[in-house]
Amino acid sequence: MNNTQNQNTPNNDDEIDLLALAKTVWNKRKLVFRIVGLFIVLGLLVALLSPKEYTASSTYIPQTSEGGKAGGSLGGLASLAGINLGGVSSGSEIPPSLYPKIVNSIPFKMEMLKAPLKFEGIDQEITYQEFYEDYYSPGVLSYIKKLTIGLPGLIIGSIKGDQKEVIKGEGKEKIISITEEQLEHFKRMEGQITISFNDEEGFVQLSTTMPEPLASAQLAKYAESLLQKEVIAYKIQNAREQLKFTQERYQEKKEEFEAIQAHLARFRDQNQNIASSVARNQLEKLEAEYNLAFGVYSELAKQLENAKLQVSKDTPIFSVIQPVTVPAEKSAPKRPLILVIFTILGVVIALGAVFGREYLQNVKEEWNNETLNVNG
Repeated sequence: MNNTQNQNTPNNDDEIDLLALAKTVWNKRKLVFRIVGLFIVLGLLVALLSPKEYTASSTYIPQTSEGGKAGGSLGGLASLAGINLGGVSSGSEIPPSLYPKIVNSIPFKMEMLKAPLKFEGIDQEITYQEFYEDYYSPGVLSYIKKLTIGLPGLIIGSIKGDQKEVIKGEGKEKIISITEEQLEHFKRMEGQITISFNDEEGFVQLSTTMPEPLASAQLAKYAESLLQKEVIAYKIQNAREQLKFTQERYQEKKEEFEAIQAHLARFRDQNQNIASSVARNQLEKLEAEYNLAFGVYSELAKQLENAKLQVSKDTPIFSVIQPVTVPAEKSAPKRPLILVIFTILGVVIALGAVFGREYLQNVKEEWNNETLNVNG
């Protein structure tokens, strides 16, 4: 019996605690309703005042060549001839896993500022930069955020001042310097343009977000074309380097082959009527050198033609699975979700306020009792 009573005691304590907590909440129900109601109103304001956003996306498979060493069948002969072709790859391409790095690079973003877009109420096409500098109105919430959370940044920026100059280097290598306005565009663009590569299935997905559906689709198409152009340019650049390398090796082996050919011809002319073993051995040696040099020379000639074709090749490298389409529905704001989140947040904060006040009152009473006992 005693054990049974002892086992039931914790349950009774738990029930008493729960009842006490529920009673505390019920006694402070007006405070709870006020806080929850306040957060529901805030959620409605955020949901209604948040600007609309539309997301357009495309999915495609990059066409990458098989990784291998340059020269194909030339590699074996070239190694016998003392030529190392291992440093030049026939599949010199940017791997799809690096596409996000390209999209987030400064040169890519600077080109994206020039993207031509069409908006409602504007007769002609304007660039991305022109829209956000001359036409875009961020809305009430953006101003509130700017004057609250972003206020320290505004103060620091006003103290430092704006950088108006863009410094460019001379020659092939350029040092890029961006202005404060461009930096703001780049920060916004990071949240508007996203690209991901699925390594398991091998497809790339690109998505863009804009305040209007047509502009979102145009921005996605422009980003896709620009990315394809960058990858093709890199591929052609590597093909040109390979062509230059192959031409140099081809010229070297051509001269070497012609020299061996001339030497063999002279030896045959000088030893037509001589049947000695030494002469035959020398002739076989020269013929072996000639055959090897001719094989390398022939393969290099074929590789040279292939390299020339590769340089002139400028075909699309993306197989589109899902093309860019104008979104029919907005992607944000998700008003029901915002309202639910604010309601839950209001309930949590209200309960925290009730129990926090109760805890502080208990601490204050204990402190007063201890003070009275010490004074008594």
